[in-house]
Amino acid sequence: MRTWRGILREEIPWFPTIDPELCTGCKTCVDFCRNDVLEFDEAAGKSRVKHPYNCVVECSTCGKLCPEGAIRFPDEAAFSAFIKERIALQAAKR
Repeated sequence: MRTWRGILREEIPWFPTIDPELCTGCKTCVDFCRNDVLEFDEAAGKSRVKHPYNCVVECSTCGKLCPEGAIRFPDEAAFSAFIKERIALQAAKR
């Protein structure tokens, strides 16, 4: 099981979502990400999330590279609060 800061990766809500209405199928995101998070759906002509938990926690480069702004990540402030809470819970269990 993979962890990040002692938290199971599958319990961390950090991964991209792609708005199919905005995605133009340029494949910039798919070509960039080497972690097999994204794939190109040939039938739809658009990128989609394939393995969300392969995403490196706090990486949002694919979203920054997307020329259409179709890729979103969780709100950073809310995510930071979530992580602080989880770390505090783990510390309390020790």
